[in-house]
Amino acid sequence: MADDNEIAHLREQIEIETREEGAEDDGGGTKFEDGYSSKTILGALFVGLIMLPGALYLGLVAGQGLGPAAEWVTIVLFAEIMRRSFLPMKRQEIYMLYYVAASLTGLAADRGISGGAFGELIWRQYFVQAPVASAVARDIPHWVVPPPGSIALIHRTFLDRAWFWPIFLLIIGEILNRLNWMSAGYFLFRVTSDIEKLPFPMAPVAASGATALAEAASKEESWRWRVFSVGTMVGLLFGFIYIAIPVFTSVVFGKAFTLIPIPFFDLATNTETILPGAMTGISGDLGKVLTGFVIPYPIMLGGVWGSVICRVFAAPFLHHWGAFGSADSGGWTRGMDSFYTQEVTDIKFWLSVNLGLQAAVAMIGFYSVFQTFKKMRAESKGRGLQLNIPKGRGDLPLWIPITVWLSVTLIYIWMSEYLLGLGAKPGENHHFSVALLVFFGLIWSPINSYISARMIGITGTGVAVPYLKEVAIMRSGYPYVDIWYAPIPLNEFGGFAQKFREVELTGTKFSSVVKVEALMLPIMLISSFVFWSFFWHSSQIPSSQHPYASKVWPIRATFQAMFNQINHKGGLPWVKEAINAPRIAGGALAGLGLYGIFMVFKLPILFFYGFLGGVSAFPQDALAAFLGAWLGKKYFAKRFGLQNWNMYTPVLLAGFSCGTGLIAMASIALALIAKSVNYLPF
Repeated sequence: MADDNEIAHLREQIEIETREEGAEDDGGGTKFEDGYSSKTILGALFVGLIMLPGALYLGLVAGQGLGPAAEWVTIVLFAEIMRRSFLPMKRQEIYMLYYVAASLTGLAADRGISGGAFGELIWRQYFVQAPVASAVARDIPHWVVPPPGSIALIHRTFLDRAWFWPIFLLIIGEILNRLNWMSAGYFLFRVTSDIEKLPFPMAPVAASGATALAEAASKEESWRWRVFSVGTMVGLLFGFIYIAIPVFTSVVFGKAFTLIPIPFFDLATNTETILPGAMTGISGDLGKVLTGFVIPYPIMLGGVWGSVICRVFAAPFLHHWGAFGSADSGGWTRGMDSFYTQEVTDIKFWLSVNLGLQAAVAMIGFYSVFQTFKKMRAESKGRGLQLNIPKGRGDLPLWIPITVWLSVTLIYIWMSEYLLGLGAKPGENHHFSVALLVFFGLIWSPINSYISARMIGITGTGVAVPYLKEVAIMRSGYPYVDIWYAPIPLNEFGGFAQKFREVELTGTKFSSVVKVEALMLPIMLISSFVFWSFFWHSSQIPSSQHPYASKVWPIRATFQAMFNQINHKGGLPWVKEAINAPRIAGGALAGLGLYGIFMVFKLPILFFYGFLGGVSAFPQDALAAFLGAWLGKKYFAKRFGLQNWNMYTPVLLAGFSCGTGLIAMASIALALIAKSVNYLPF
């Protein structure tokens, strides 16, 4: 099949990109080693105590995580210290440092919340006190957040008994989440990587960066280190303009000044006359351009076509035909920026269409897995079905992760029913449909996770169904606010399959992941508690010092309040129209039909997957990424040679992330010092 050949070629290319200098494939496969050591422990402490507060602040200011800073600053520092101590680090140890830093500084991108688990509690305290939530604030359970007017909220402190149950459930959730994603992510990796042999085009970024630093630390500097250094310098310059200036000005003047708009220059309100309902604008994020260097050109071309056609050019027609609703029905109206436009048009139209498109991806994926098993069984010739699993990787029998995932999911179902029952008042029935919880946890979540893992394995970008939880709750008719905060087992684990692919590419044993996760949990919880407490107690969050949070949080709070009261009397019934069966069927047929056309005419199947991924993407970001892919194909590949350029790009992007992280870390350190001094009583 044409798609099999494309995918196989891309996977082979990635294997070559991440191979260590001078290491030839002798047929014996990769040698796997343990990446967990005392250096990893020191790195985790360094990230938790030094990097995490920077991640917290950067998320509020720019809506970005400090992942690159924490990852590469930690790695460069430790690699240099160990090299000067004549204890060079293996690339397995370097990658585990990268893994620790990336995990400890994750980001909730929709609200710019980083800095560990306690950031979610900061969001809850903001929401419960927000004017838009006044109609539901008193009904939010005590195990979610203290009530409005509580001393804990007035004094802005976690050291109050009112926070006991929210913090206790947060810790339990962190433990269960780790068990859940490790088991589900590992199983998805085995399916998409070992069986389907998908390439995971973004996985080499971390793997190549770790390899570059390992080579520089243990031998003469190779081409990887030179390319990494070039990317670092570019990242330093861009980071100064994009991150440092807003951070400096927010501290000095109390309001951030941005030379490059964050997250992009929004033109939706300027073009709404000729393009009503369209999301238009220009992204100045150079990181997205460099990301376009890495992902194959057909995927980027498909992505920009999908995003621009569906979100820009088709928008006026859909608006004219009433697909986006009207002001009377809670639909799109003039004056909405790109964020509001995406929210509203997703609810009114694109949610159902995307559900159909993802159903098509799932059917194609299941067919691919079936064909692969059929081929393997035919080749086994009666010897039984066997997978070619690399020796020494540290694999487990598949029944173990399945059992862990199933057990955790059942615990979540029980917890949801139990917590809902705690809030019941006399005469109220807080029983939620167990059948729906089972559907979410045991049927939808694994299917959706497989769809996303497959898209990530092919295009580097996953897919997500927006507002599925919200629409399902609305359809159920459950009238109480507590359901919106129950631990409903609605998950998407596709991205974690790539983590295991990165671990594999660096030759790291999978057991290292389990050890590191056990190490990170207490460090993350303690550091997150300490630093969020400090920031929150020193000033209200958000404020004028946090431009991204100040802009985005009120929007997110408005929509959350709207959903929280959707089943109340006098709510907004128009949102219940978000799930539309004919549109879902139409999206599925369109996806399958488009796939059939590509197969018949032997067109690049990567374009097809890129197009589907672009349907739900911001055109601003898709255009920036495509610009990088176009420059790579038309100029840089010709200048350096296609094979060399393909090997340079993941290392270049890793270096750029390092440079951006360095400047971000330096600027945020100064901001933290300034905030600390301002808070002192002298």
